[in-house]
Amino acid sequence: MRYVAAYLLAVLAGNQSPDAAAVEKILSSVGVKVEQANLTKVVNELKGKSIEELIQQGTAKLASVPAAPAGGAAPAAAAAAPAAKKEEPKKEEKKKEESEDEDGDMGFGLFD
Repeated sequence: MRYVAAYLLAVLAGNQSPDAAAVEKILSSVGVKVEQANLTKVVNELKGKSIEELIQQGTAKLASVPAAPAGGAAPAAAAAAPAAKKEEPKKEEKKKEESEDEDGDMGFGLFD
């Protein structure tokens, strides 16, 4: 991911077709250790391609990915969740107090 980000930074700086040296310069300027195999692969895969077109293609692919579970269960679960949350803090506070007392020393002291 860092190689792609550095490549995109080079494109934003005006270099429409950055080479490995340009990407390596960006990465080394922020202290990132460059692995030549990964760098070469990214540069070769992006060579001769328009970044704008690649971003548009990627955005179209992401638009087809479902973001919510299918079915009508989500609204019902969302409506029930606030009611459950209102009651839980009272119970949790009591449980936390009890568990702190019980688990506090666990039968031995740290500095005994």
